[in-house]
Order: sequence, then structure tokens, then C-alpha cells
Amino acid sequence: MVGMHAGRAPKVRWVGRSQRSRSARTREVGAGHHLPRDARLGGSGDYLGAIVVEACMRQIRANIDQFYVQAASPTVYLHYMLRGPLRFRSLLAVLLMLVVVLSHAQQGGDFQARILYAFHAEDTNQLANLVQTLGAQVQAGGADGSLRYHLAHAEYRLGLLVDETHAHDAESAFTECIDQLKSALQQDVNSVEALILQSACYANLARFKKLEVVLDRSRAADRLSAAAKLAPRNPRLMYLQATEALASAKPGSAENRRAFAKLQLAVQLFEDSSSTSIDVPGWGHAEAYLELGRQLELRGDFVGARNWIEKSLIVAPHFKAAQRQLATLVRR
Repeated sequence: MVGMHAGRAPKVRWVGRSQRSRSARTREVGAGHHLPRDARLGGSGDYLGAIVVEACMRQIRANIDQFYVQAASPTVYLHYMLRGPLRFRSLLAVLLMLVVVLSHAQQGGDFQARILYAFHAEDTNQLANLVQTLGAQVQAGGADGSLRYHLAHAEYRLGLLVDETHAHDAESAFTECIDQLKSALQQDVNSVEALILQSACYANLARFKKLEVVLDRSRAADRLSAAAKLAPRNPRLMYLQATEALASAKPGSAENRRAFAKLQLAVQLFEDSSSTSIDVPGWGHAEAYLELGRQLELRGDFVGARNWIEKSLIVAPHFKAAQRQLATLVRR
């Protein structure tokens, strides 16, 4: 499913402007050019204290800038933890830990944005490349829960894109999504987002495994039930519950009306939540708005349908499914 591009020359690592400026900053801090020239205070004791503080801050700032340049790897983190006087290690440890957390969070947010963009643009090649990249990182030992979640999410999105054209690949993608989340849930059994995503993968896998359809649907329902006990107002939970109920309910039935009301609640919850959180699952906004637009269209509310489909495109301008839905609505 994932093609390997053999024969390509290795890419030369490009050093961006911000990284070059950090290197320059490191040299400046190391030389002490950014610090005041006159550090004297009231007396000789104050003067000596100022010199010590200046020297320590110079080293800390230089270490932090150099730490950024070296990508905040665990090895680099440990190296700087063990350097310097004992009384300054605690402060340095806190500062470097913040760098690690922010670096990992930014990376997670980048993966999430790329996965969603590829899915909305229906770019299966980009999604396949992301699956390969994330899979390689997991195999290399970076198998923390958040990385496995991003890999599972990419597999889920890839499965959705190819389910009508490559059934075997879709089944494999949904299976891999489930397996990655099993490992993530072993680390945190109460991970609401992992339970919700695994439920979605089980529900889609059920369409391909006829002999296990009942079991997979039961597993999907169990995951959603467990997530509902932990976070009953999670918007992705509400969205999946609503779409599942709408798919099985007869038009105009009481079940259909309840499912529609739940979809409206899910959309409101999405409205109240951020779609740009770093390293916090933020998917579902565009899909929920599009689904509400579709349901309103089925109910004859074409103005409301257009408003929500357009809102879906505001959140995800490259969302091809929403573009197609809006085009059919305009031609009415």
C-alpha cells in the first residue's frame, strides 16, 4: 500500500532562518555581549554576587539556545542536566523540561495538521507517507502514547479514503489503527480520545469482516460507552454516536430526531472547543459541520445546509467532500 521511492538522492538538511538566528544567539550569549557591561551594585559583595549571577545566566541561556538547535533529543537533555554546579541544576532541569514538552507538543500538532490536511484534500500519497514516517518512529523506539495515537489517526484517515477503491488496504489500515491504540490504552486505560478513535476504527472494520461484524460492532459500542462514562460531553464522542444512530434510524422516526439533536449538540460542543490545540486531538470540526449541513439539506432547510457546509470549508478550505456537497446544493 505504501510505495517506497527508491533511488532518490538524500536531502540536504536546510537550516531555517530561526535556527540560524539561534546559533548566532548562542555565540552572542556565550561571549556575554547581550549582558550589561556595568554589573556593580552597592558594594564588593553585591558586585561579586552580580558577577556570579551573570555568569550562571549566561551559561543557562547559552545552553537553552544550543539545546533548541540540537532538537531537544533525550540524549542532549541528559547531557545538560548533568552539567554545571549542583545548585543550578534544578533550575536548568525545569527550563530544559519545558523545552522538551513544547518541542514534543509542537511536533504532535504538526502531525495532526498534516493528517487532517491530507485527508480533507484526499491526498492518499501524503497520508501513506505520514503512516510510513510515524511507523518508522514507533519502530525506532519512540512509541509513546501520543505518537501511537497520531499513527492510528493517520491509518484511520487512510482507511476512510481508500475503502471504496482498495478494500483490502482499508481493512489493513483500520486493523493497524486498532492495534496501535491497544498499545496506547495499555499505557493509559482511561484515554478518552484513544477509546473514541478505536471505536471508529472498529465500526469501519466491521464493514469488511463479515464473519466478525457483530463482534466488531460490539467492540465499537463498548469503547464509546467507556469513553462516555469518562467524558460524556466530548464532541468527537457525540459526533460518532450521532452519525452511527443517523445511519441506522429511519427518516422521520423518533430515533432519527434524537440522533439529529445529538448531532446538533456535538456541533455546539465543537463550536465551544478549539480546533487548533497543539498535541490535543482536534479533529472532527469540519466533518461535524458538513454532516449537519447534509442532514439539514435532507430536511429541506437549504439555507441552513449551505451555512454549515460553508462553515466546514472555513475550518478546512481544502475539504473536497464539503466542496462537492456545496456544489450540488448550489445547483438546486
